[in-house]
Amino acid sequence: MTGTLNSLSDRTLADLPATVGKPAYDRSQLKTGIIHLGIGAFHRAHQAVYTENILQDDPSWGITGVSLRSPDTRDALAPQDYLYSVAVRDGAGEKLHVIGCLTDILVAPENPDAVLQAMCQPDIRIVTLTVTEKGYCYAPASRTLDESNSDIIHDLKHPHAPRSAPGFLVEAIKRRHASGLQPFTILSCDNLPANGATLKRVTVRLAELTNPELGRFITEHVAFPSSMIDRIVPATTDQDRASVSRALNVKDQWPVCTEPFSQWVIEDHFPSGRPSWEKSGATFVRDVAAFELMKLRLLNGSHSTLAYLGFLSGHETVSATMAAAGFKTFIRAMMDEEITPTLPALPDFDLSTYKDQLIERFCNPALHHRTAQIAMDGSQKLPQRLLNTIQNRLLAGQSFDRLALGVAAWMRFVTGKDEHGQAIDIRDPLREQLLQATAGLTTAQDILSALLAFDSIFAPELAQNARFKSVILQQLETLLTSGATKTVQNFRFVSTKP
Repeated sequence: MTGTLNSLSDRTLADLPATVGKPAYDRSQLKTGIIHLGIGAFHRAHQAVYTENILQDDPSWGITGVSLRSPDTRDALAPQDYLYSVAVRDGAGEKLHVIGCLTDILVAPENPDAVLQAMCQPDIRIVTLTVTEKGYCYAPASRTLDESNSDIIHDLKHPHAPRSAPGFLVEAIKRRHASGLQPFTILSCDNLPANGATLKRVTVRLAELTNPELGRFITEHVAFPSSMIDRIVPATTDQDRASVSRALNVKDQWPVCTEPFSQWVIEDHFPSGRPSWEKSGATFVRDVAAFELMKLRLLNGSHSTLAYLGFLSGHETVSATMAAAGFKTFIRAMMDEEITPTLPALPDFDLSTYKDQLIERFCNPALHHRTAQIAMDGSQKLPQRLLNTIQNRLLAGQSFDRLALGVAAWMRFVTGKDEHGQAIDIRDPLREQLLQATAGLTTAQDILSALLAFDSIFAPELAQNARFKSVILQQLETLLTSGATKTVQNFRFVSTKP
Protein backbone atom coordinates (compact mmCIF):
# COMPACT_ATOMS: atom_id res chain seq x y z
CA MET A 1 0.00 0.00 0.00
CA THR A 2 2.80 2.42 0.90
CA GLY A 3 4.34 2.02 -2.54
CA THR A 4 1.70 4.37 -4.00
CA LEU A 5 2.41 7.16 -1.53
CA ASN A 6 4.69 10.14 -1.98
CA SER A 7 7.78 10.12 0.23
CA LEU A 8 8.16 12.19 3.36
CA SER A 9 10.20 15.29 2.50
CA ASP A 10 10.30 19.05 2.98
CA ARG A 11 7.96 19.31 0.01
CA THR A 12 5.32 16.98 1.49
CA LEU A 13 5.37 18.34 5.06
CA ALA A 14 2.39 20.53 4.25
CA ASP A 15 0.37 17.47 3.21
CA LEU A 16 0.61 15.73 6.60
CA PRO A 17 -2.59 15.25 8.60
CA ALA A 18 -3.31 17.99 11.14
CA THR A 19 -2.89 15.50 13.98
CA VAL A 20 0.79 14.94 13.09
CA GLY A 21 3.37 17.21 14.74
CA LYS A 22 5.92 18.81 12.41
CA PRO A 23 8.94 21.16 12.64
CA ALA A 24 7.93 24.56 14.05
CA TYR A 25 10.88 26.38 12.48
CA ASP A 26 12.35 27.12 9.06
CA ARG A 27 14.66 24.18 8.30
CA SER A 28 16.59 26.27 5.76
CA GLN A 29 17.87 28.37 8.67
CA LEU A 30 19.33 25.40 10.58
CA LYS A 31 23.05 25.42 11.35
CA THR A 32 24.93 22.36 12.54
CA GLY A 33 26.22 22.67 16.10
CA ILE A 34 26.29 18.99 17.09
CA ILE A 35 27.94 15.93 15.57
CA HIS A 36 26.34 12.70 16.73
CA LEU A 37 28.27 9.41 16.48
CA GLY A 38 25.95 6.42 16.22
CA ILE A 39 22.86 7.60 14.36
CA GLY A 40 20.59 4.76 15.46
CA ALA A 41 17.00 4.46 16.58
CA PHE A 42 17.66 5.41 20.19
CA HIS A 43 19.30 8.73 19.34
CA ARG A 44 16.53 9.61 16.91
CA ALA A 45 13.84 8.91 19.54
CA HIS A 46 15.66 10.57 22.44
CA GLN A 47 18.37 13.24 22.09
CA ALA A 48 17.16 14.34 18.65
CA VAL A 49 13.65 14.91 20.06
CA TYR A 50 15.00 17.03 22.92
CA THR A 51 16.97 19.05 20.38
CA GLU A 52 14.02 19.35 17.99
CA ASN A 53 11.97 21.07 20.65
CA ILE A 54 14.41 23.98 21.14
CA LEU A 55 15.23 24.78 17.51
CA GLN A 56 12.43 27.30 17.11
CA ASP A 57 14.24 29.49 19.66
CA ASP A 58 17.80 28.64 18.58
CA PRO A 59 18.36 27.09 15.11
CA SER A 60 22.15 26.85 15.63
CA TRP A 61 21.93 23.35 17.12
CA GLY A 62 21.17 21.20 14.07
CA ILE A 63 22.65 17.70 14.16
CA THR A 64 24.86 15.94 11.65
CA GLY A 65 24.62 12.21 12.29
CA VAL A 66 27.46 9.77 11.71
CA SER A 67 27.05 6.06 11.15
CA LEU A 68 30.19 4.19 12.16
CA ARG A 69 29.13 0.99 10.41
CA SER A 70 26.19 0.80 8.01
CA PRO A 71 24.78 3.21 5.39
CA ASP A 72 21.22 2.01 6.00
CA THR A 73 19.99 5.04 7.96
CA ARG A 74 21.60 7.50 5.54
CA ASP A 75 20.23 5.67 2.53
CA ALA A 76 16.71 5.69 4.00
CA LEU A 77 16.67 9.30 5.22
CA ALA A 78 18.66 11.19 2.55
CA PRO A 79 15.78 10.95 0.00
CA GLN A 80 13.50 12.28 2.78
CA ASP A 81 15.62 15.40 3.36
CA TYR A 82 16.65 13.66 6.64
CA LEU A 83 13.12 13.93 7.99
CA TYR A 84 11.63 11.02 9.90
CA SER A 85 8.74 10.41 12.26
CA VAL A 86 8.60 9.37 15.90
CA ALA A 87 5.63 7.18 16.84
CA VAL A 88 4.88 7.35 20.57
CA ARG A 89 2.83 4.30 21.51
CA ASP A 90 1.05 2.93 24.55
CA GLY A 91 -2.20 1.16 25.31
CA ALA A 92 -4.15 4.34 24.52
CA GLY A 93 -2.89 4.56 20.94
CA GLU A 94 -0.22 6.37 18.91
CA LYS A 95 0.97 9.96 18.50
CA LEU A 96 3.16 10.97 15.54
CA HIS A 97 5.67 13.80 15.22
CA VAL A 98 8.00 14.49 12.29
CA ILE A 99 11.54 15.43 13.37
CA GLY A 100 13.63 17.86 11.29
CA CYS A 101 16.79 18.50 13.33
CA LEU A 102 19.09 16.31 11.19
CA THR A 103 21.06 18.34 8.66
CA ASP A 104 23.14 15.50 7.19
CA ILE A 105 24.20 11.90 7.76
CA LEU A 106 27.74 10.71 7.04
CA VAL A 107 28.86 7.09 6.78
CA ALA A 108 32.29 6.75 8.34
CA PRO A 109 33.57 3.64 6.48
CA GLU A 110 32.83 5.30 3.13
CA ASN A 111 34.81 8.46 3.89
CA PRO A 112 36.35 8.79 7.36
CA ASP A 113 38.03 12.05 6.39
CA ALA A 114 34.66 13.64 5.62
CA VAL A 115 33.59 12.81 9.18
CA LEU A 116 36.77 14.34 10.58
CA GLN A 117 36.30 17.46 8.48
CA ALA A 118 32.74 17.81 9.77
CA MET A 119 33.96 17.42 13.37
CA CYS A 120 36.51 20.18 12.76
CA GLN A 121 34.05 22.83 11.60
CA PRO A 122 34.20 25.92 13.87
CA ASP A 123 30.45 25.81 14.60
CA ILE A 124 30.66 22.32 16.12
CA ARG A 125 30.51 22.74 19.88
CA ILE A 126 29.31 19.33 21.02
CA VAL A 127 29.93 15.73 19.93
CA THR A 128 27.42 13.24 21.32
CA LEU A 129 27.54 9.45 21.21
CA THR A 130 25.16 6.49 21.25
CA VAL A 131 27.44 3.71 20.05
CA THR A 132 26.41 1.02 22.63
CA GLU A 133 28.79 -0.38 25.20
CA LYS A 134 30.95 -2.22 22.67
CA GLY A 135 31.52 0.99 20.68
CA TYR A 136 33.74 2.39 23.44
CA CYS A 137 36.35 -0.32 22.83
CA TYR A 138 36.84 -0.79 26.54
CA ALA A 139 37.10 -3.78 28.85
CA PRO A 140 33.91 -3.67 30.97
CA ALA A 141 35.47 -5.38 33.99
CA SER A 142 38.36 -2.89 34.27
CA ARG A 143 36.68 0.08 32.49
CA THR A 144 39.90 0.79 30.59
CA LEU A 145 40.75 0.88 26.89
CA ASP A 146 40.90 -2.56 25.33
CA GLU A 147 44.22 -2.19 23.55
CA SER A 148 43.73 -5.58 21.88
CA ASN A 149 40.51 -4.42 20.17
CA SER A 150 40.91 -4.76 16.40
CA ASP A 151 39.53 -1.26 15.71
CA ILE A 152 41.91 0.29 18.25
CA ILE A 153 44.86 -1.56 16.72
CA HIS A 154 43.79 -0.23 13.32
CA ASP A 155 43.36 3.34 14.59
CA LEU A 156 46.82 3.38 16.16
CA LYS A 157 48.29 2.41 12.79
CA HIS A 158 45.97 4.62 10.70
CA PRO A 159 44.93 7.62 12.84
CA HIS A 160 43.89 9.64 9.76
CA ALA A 161 41.32 6.99 8.79
CA PRO A 162 39.87 5.79 12.09
CA ARG A 163 37.21 3.14 12.57
CA SER A 164 36.32 3.50 16.25
CA ALA A 165 34.47 6.26 18.07
CA PRO A 166 37.51 6.96 20.31
CA GLY A 167 39.67 7.06 17.19
CA PHE A 168 37.50 9.74 15.58
CA LEU A 169 37.45 11.77 18.80
CA VAL A 170 41.23 11.71 19.23
CA GLU A 171 42.01 12.62 15.63
CA ALA A 172 39.38 15.40 15.53
CA ILE A 173 40.65 16.91 18.79
CA LYS A 174 44.19 16.76 17.43
CA ARG A 175 43.21 18.55 14.23
CA ARG A 176 41.15 21.21 16.00
CA HIS A 177 44.00 21.89 18.42
CA ALA A 178 46.47 22.22 15.54
CA SER A 179 44.11 24.69 13.84
CA GLY A 180 43.61 26.78 16.96
CA LEU A 181 39.94 25.82 17.34
CA GLN A 182 38.36 25.47 20.75
CA PRO A 183 37.72 21.83 21.75
CA PHE A 184 34.19 20.55 21.49
CA THR A 185 32.44 19.05 24.51
CA ILE A 186 32.00 15.26 24.31
CA LEU A 187 28.73 13.93 25.73
CA SER A 188 28.14 10.20 26.13
CA CYS A 189 24.51 9.10 25.94
CA ASP A 190 25.15 5.38 26.42
CA ASN A 191 24.45 3.06 29.34
CA LEU A 192 27.90 3.01 30.92
CA PRO A 193 28.78 3.56 34.57
CA ALA A 194 30.16 7.11 34.89
CA ASN A 195 29.88 7.32 31.10
CA GLY A 196 31.65 10.68 30.83
CA ALA A 197 34.58 9.58 32.99
CA THR A 198 34.75 6.23 31.20
CA LEU A 199 34.81 7.88 27.78
CA LYS A 200 37.45 10.35 28.93
CA ARG A 201 39.65 7.55 30.28
CA VAL A 202 39.39 5.60 27.01
CA THR A 203 39.99 8.68 24.83
CA VAL A 204 42.94 9.94 26.86
CA ARG A 205 44.58 6.51 26.85
CA LEU A 206 44.24 6.17 23.07
CA ALA A 207 45.75 9.64 22.63
CA GLU A 208 48.62 8.82 25.01
CA LEU A 209 49.56 5.75 22.98
CA THR A 210 50.40 8.00 20.02
CA ASN A 211 51.22 11.35 21.60
CA PRO A 212 51.53 11.83 25.38
CA GLU A 213 51.25 15.61 24.95
CA LEU A 214 47.88 15.19 23.22
CA GLY A 215 46.76 12.97 26.09
CA ARG A 216 47.64 15.72 28.56
CA PHE A 217 45.81 18.32 26.46
CA ILE A 218 42.63 16.21 26.43
CA THR A 219 42.90 15.61 30.16
CA GLU A 220 43.19 19.33 30.91
CA HIS A 221 41.02 21.00 28.26
CA VAL A 222 38.28 18.68 26.92
CA ALA A 223 35.00 18.34 28.84
CA PHE A 224 33.33 14.92 29.13
CA PRO A 225 30.07 15.47 31.06
CA SER A 226 28.17 12.38 32.12
CA SER A 227 24.50 11.84 31.37
CA MET A 228 21.73 9.40 32.19
CA ILE A 229 19.35 8.56 29.37
CA ASP A 230 16.12 6.61 29.57
CA ARG A 231 13.60 5.70 26.90
CA ILE A 232 12.63 2.32 25.53
CA VAL A 233 13.08 2.22 21.74
CA PRO A 234 12.46 -1.13 20.01
CA ALA A 235 13.95 -1.86 16.60
CA THR A 236 11.76 -0.61 13.73
CA THR A 237 10.04 -3.35 11.77
CA ASP A 238 8.54 -3.47 8.27
CA GLN A 239 5.12 -3.51 9.94
CA ASP A 240 6.03 -0.27 11.76
CA ARG A 241 7.09 1.36 8.49
CA ALA A 242 3.83 0.37 6.82
CA SER A 243 1.54 1.46 9.65
CA VAL A 244 3.31 4.79 10.23
CA SER A 245 3.27 5.57 6.50
CA ARG A 246 -0.46 4.91 6.37
CA ALA A 247 -1.03 7.26 9.30
CA LEU A 248 1.16 9.99 7.73
CA ASN A 249 -0.29 9.47 4.26
CA VAL A 250 3.30 9.72 2.99
CA LYS A 251 6.00 7.06 2.93
CA ASP A 252 8.51 7.13 5.81
CA GLN A 253 11.26 4.56 5.21
CA TRP A 254 12.80 4.80 8.70
CA PRO A 255 10.44 5.90 11.49
CA VAL A 256 11.22 5.15 15.13
CA CYS A 257 8.71 3.82 17.65
CA THR A 258 8.92 4.49 21.35
CA GLU A 259 7.04 4.93 24.62
CA PRO A 260 5.68 8.14 26.18
CA PHE A 261 8.25 8.10 29.02
CA SER A 262 11.53 9.91 28.41
CA GLN A 263 14.23 11.08 30.80
CA TRP A 264 17.61 12.79 30.36
CA VAL A 265 19.77 13.87 33.30
CA ILE A 266 22.93 15.75 32.29
CA GLU A 267 25.99 17.00 34.14
CA ASP A 268 26.06 20.73 33.39
CA HIS A 269 29.63 21.15 32.11
CA PHE A 270 29.72 22.59 28.57
CA PRO A 271 32.59 25.12 28.19
CA SER A 272 31.69 25.77 24.53
CA GLY A 273 27.99 26.29 25.15
CA ARG A 274 24.98 24.00 24.92
CA PRO A 275 21.34 23.90 23.79
CA SER A 276 18.64 24.78 26.31
CA TRP A 277 17.62 21.14 26.58
CA GLU A 278 15.96 21.88 29.93
CA LYS A 279 13.17 23.55 27.92
CA SER A 280 12.50 20.10 26.44
CA GLY A 281 12.39 18.43 29.85
CA ALA A 282 16.05 17.51 30.42
CA THR A 283 17.40 17.89 33.95
CA PHE A 284 20.80 19.52 34.48
CA VAL A 285 22.63 18.59 37.68
CA ARG A 286 26.10 18.83 39.19
CA ASP A 287 26.45 15.05 39.58
CA VAL A 288 24.65 12.44 37.49
CA ALA A 289 26.09 9.41 39.29
CA ALA A 290 23.13 8.60 41.57
CA PHE A 291 20.59 8.86 38.74
CA GLU A 292 22.81 6.83 36.44
CA LEU A 293 23.27 4.06 38.99
CA MET A 294 19.54 3.95 39.66
CA LYS A 295 18.73 3.56 35.98
CA LEU A 296 21.51 1.09 35.17
CA ARG A 297 20.54 -1.22 37.99
CA LEU A 298 16.77 -0.88 38.16
CA LEU A 299 15.85 -0.49 34.50
CA ASN A 300 18.76 -2.01 32.58
CA GLY A 301 19.49 -4.77 35.09
CA SER A 302 15.83 -5.77 35.16
CA HIS A 303 15.58 -5.47 31.36
CA SER A 304 18.52 -7.81 30.76
CA THR A 305 17.20 -10.32 33.29
CA LEU A 306 13.80 -10.25 31.59
CA ALA A 307 15.43 -10.61 28.19
CA TYR A 308 17.40 -13.77 28.97
CA LEU A 309 14.74 -15.46 31.10
CA GLY A 310 11.99 -14.41 28.71
CA PHE A 311 13.85 -15.59 25.62
CA LEU A 312 14.63 -18.95 27.23
CA SER A 313 10.95 -19.25 28.19
CA GLY A 314 9.91 -18.74 24.57
CA HIS A 315 8.59 -15.18 24.87
CA GLU A 316 9.38 -12.92 21.94
CA THR A 317 8.77 -9.58 23.68
CA VAL A 318 9.23 -8.03 27.11
CA SER A 319 5.52 -7.36 27.49
CA ALA A 320 4.75 -11.02 26.75
CA THR A 321 7.34 -12.03 29.33
CA MET A 322 5.78 -9.74 31.94
CA ALA A 323 2.34 -11.18 31.20
CA ALA A 324 3.54 -14.73 31.91
CA ALA A 325 2.95 -16.19 35.36
CA GLY A 326 5.54 -15.24 37.96
CA PHE A 327 7.67 -12.78 35.99
CA LYS A 328 6.17 -9.50 37.20
CA THR A 329 6.39 -10.64 40.82
CA PHE A 330 9.96 -11.85 40.32
CA ILE A 331 11.18 -8.59 38.75
CA ARG A 332 9.50 -6.33 41.30
CA ALA A 333 10.98 -8.39 44.14
CA MET A 334 14.43 -8.15 42.53
CA MET A 335 14.05 -4.37 42.33
CA ASP A 336 12.79 -3.97 45.90
CA GLU A 337 14.82 -6.53 47.80
CA GLU A 338 18.13 -6.82 45.93
CA ILE A 339 18.70 -3.65 43.87
CA THR A 340 17.15 -0.76 45.82
CA PRO A 341 19.31 -1.31 48.97
CA THR A 342 22.45 -0.80 46.81
CA LEU A 343 21.36 2.65 45.61
CA PRO A 344 22.38 5.99 47.14
CA ALA A 345 19.74 8.33 48.49
CA LEU A 346 18.05 10.57 45.90
CA PRO A 347 16.52 13.55 47.75
CA ASP A 348 13.17 14.72 46.37
CA PHE A 349 12.97 11.67 44.08
CA ASP A 350 10.18 9.11 44.56
CA LEU A 351 11.93 5.79 43.97
CA SER A 352 8.81 3.73 44.60
CA THR A 353 6.91 5.62 41.90
CA TYR A 354 9.86 5.19 39.52
CA LYS A 355 9.73 1.42 40.03
CA ASP A 356 5.96 1.45 39.47
CA GLN A 357 6.62 3.27 36.19
CA LEU A 358 9.22 0.69 35.17
CA ILE A 359 6.80 -2.17 35.69
CA GLU A 360 4.15 -0.31 33.69
CA ARG A 361 6.63 0.40 30.90
CA PHE A 362 7.79 -3.23 30.73
CA CYS A 363 4.14 -4.27 30.43
CA ASN A 364 3.40 -1.83 27.57
CA PRO A 365 1.94 -4.09 24.85
CA ALA A 366 2.30 -1.45 22.12
CA LEU A 367 6.13 -1.46 22.08
CA HIS A 368 6.87 -5.05 20.99
CA HIS A 369 10.38 -4.76 22.44
CA ARG A 370 12.00 -8.04 21.48
CA THR A 371 13.86 -10.03 24.11
CA ALA A 372 16.44 -11.02 21.49
CA GLN A 373 17.24 -7.34 20.86
CA ILE A 374 17.85 -6.59 24.54
CA ALA A 375 19.91 -9.78 24.86
CA MET A 376 22.48 -8.53 22.35
CA ASP A 377 26.03 -7.67 23.49
CA GLY A 378 25.55 -9.22 26.92
CA SER A 379 29.29 -9.58 27.52
CA GLN A 380 29.52 -5.79 27.45
CA LYS A 381 26.38 -5.12 29.49
CA LEU A 382 26.59 -7.71 32.25
CA PRO A 383 29.17 -5.99 34.51
CA GLN A 384 27.35 -2.70 34.95
CA ARG A 385 23.81 -4.08 34.80
CA LEU A 386 24.09 -7.06 37.16
CA LEU A 387 27.59 -7.94 38.33
CA ASN A 388 28.37 -4.62 40.03
CA THR A 389 25.11 -4.87 41.98
CA ILE A 390 25.97 -8.41 43.03
CA GLN A 391 29.40 -7.21 44.17
CA ASN A 392 27.72 -4.63 46.42
CA ARG A 393 25.42 -7.28 47.88
CA LEU A 394 28.34 -9.60 48.53
CA LEU A 395 30.30 -6.89 50.35
CA ALA A 396 27.24 -6.16 52.50
CA GLY A 397 26.70 -9.86 53.26
CA GLN A 398 23.28 -9.79 51.62
CA SER A 399 21.46 -12.24 49.36
CA PHE A 400 21.48 -11.79 45.57
CA ASP A 401 19.67 -14.86 44.27
CA ARG A 402 17.40 -13.13 41.76
CA LEU A 403 20.31 -11.17 40.33
CA ALA A 404 22.23 -14.43 40.15
CA LEU A 405 19.43 -16.01 38.14
CA GLY A 406 19.78 -13.18 35.61
CA VAL A 407 23.50 -13.96 35.27
CA ALA A 408 22.82 -17.70 35.07
CA ALA A 409 20.24 -17.08 32.34
CA TRP A 410 22.88 -15.19 30.33
CA MET A 411 25.24 -18.15 30.79
CA ARG A 412 22.53 -20.52 29.60
CA PHE A 413 21.78 -18.21 26.65
CA VAL A 414 25.38 -17.95 25.38
CA THR A 415 25.79 -21.70 25.11
CA GLY A 416 24.00 -21.13 21.80
CA LYS A 417 21.19 -23.69 22.23
CA ASP A 418 17.74 -23.01 23.65
CA GLU A 419 15.74 -25.36 25.87
CA HIS A 420 14.52 -27.26 22.80
CA GLY A 421 17.99 -27.72 21.34
CA GLN A 422 17.48 -25.06 18.67
CA ALA A 423 20.32 -22.68 17.78
CA ILE A 424 20.29 -19.24 19.38
CA ASP A 425 21.46 -16.34 17.23
CA ILE A 426 24.10 -14.94 19.59
CA ARG A 427 24.97 -11.34 18.72
CA ASP A 428 27.92 -10.31 20.83
CA PRO A 429 31.48 -9.06 20.27
CA LEU A 430 32.70 -12.26 22.01
CA ARG A 431 30.31 -14.57 20.18
CA GLU A 432 32.88 -16.97 18.77
CA GLN A 433 34.89 -17.14 21.99
CA LEU A 434 31.78 -17.77 24.10
CA LEU A 435 30.47 -20.50 21.80
CA GLN A 436 33.89 -22.14 21.61
CA ALA A 437 34.34 -22.03 25.39
CA THR A 438 30.99 -23.72 26.05
CA ALA A 439 30.93 -26.12 23.08
CA GLY A 440 29.99 -29.63 24.17
CA LEU A 441 29.56 -28.69 27.83
CA THR A 442 26.45 -30.09 29.50
CA THR A 443 26.89 -29.60 33.24
CA ALA A 444 26.32 -26.35 35.12
CA GLN A 445 29.73 -26.62 36.78
CA ASP A 446 31.58 -26.92 33.47
CA ILE A 447 29.65 -24.04 31.87
CA LEU A 448 30.21 -21.85 34.92
CA SER A 449 33.95 -22.55 35.02
CA ALA A 450 34.33 -21.87 31.30
CA LEU A 451 32.53 -18.52 31.41
CA LEU A 452 34.08 -17.25 34.64
CA ALA A 453 37.43 -17.45 32.85
CA PHE A 454 36.41 -14.42 30.74
CA ASP A 455 38.16 -11.78 32.83
CA SER A 456 36.92 -8.98 30.56
CA ILE A 457 33.45 -9.78 31.96
CA PHE A 458 34.08 -11.18 35.43
CA ALA A 459 36.60 -9.32 37.58
CA PRO A 460 38.97 -11.82 39.25
CA GLU A 461 37.83 -10.98 42.79
CA LEU A 462 34.24 -11.80 41.77
CA ALA A 463 35.04 -14.88 39.69
CA GLN A 464 37.04 -16.34 42.60
CA ASN A 465 34.44 -15.57 45.28
CA ALA A 466 33.19 -18.89 46.66
CA ARG A 467 29.72 -17.60 47.58
CA PHE A 468 29.23 -15.96 44.18
CA LYS A 469 30.14 -19.18 42.41
CA SER A 470 27.91 -21.26 44.66
CA VAL A 471 24.78 -19.16 44.13
CA ILE A 472 25.30 -18.82 40.37
CA LEU A 473 25.90 -22.56 40.14
CA GLN A 474 22.65 -23.33 41.95
CA GLN A 475 20.64 -21.07 39.67
CA LEU A 476 22.29 -22.42 36.54
CA GLU A 477 21.64 -26.02 37.62
CA THR A 478 17.98 -25.17 38.18
CA LEU A 479 17.70 -23.55 34.75
CA LEU A 480 19.25 -26.59 33.08
CA THR A 481 17.02 -29.09 34.86
CA SER A 482 13.71 -27.22 35.22
CA GLY A 483 13.79 -24.63 32.43
CA ALA A 484 13.35 -20.88 32.73
CA THR A 485 9.56 -20.82 33.05
CA LYS A 486 9.38 -23.17 36.03
CA THR A 487 12.48 -21.65 37.61
CA VAL A 488 10.82 -18.23 37.73
CA GLN A 489 7.43 -19.55 38.82
CA ASN A 490 8.94 -21.64 41.64
CA PHE A 491 11.69 -19.21 42.57
CA ARG A 492 10.84 -19.18 46.27
CA PHE A 493 11.82 -22.85 46.52
CA VAL A 494 15.36 -22.38 45.19
CA SER A 495 16.28 -19.04 46.77
CA THR A 496 19.28 -19.15 49.08
CA LYS A 497 20.21 -16.91 51.97
CA PRO A 498 23.65 -15.87 53.21
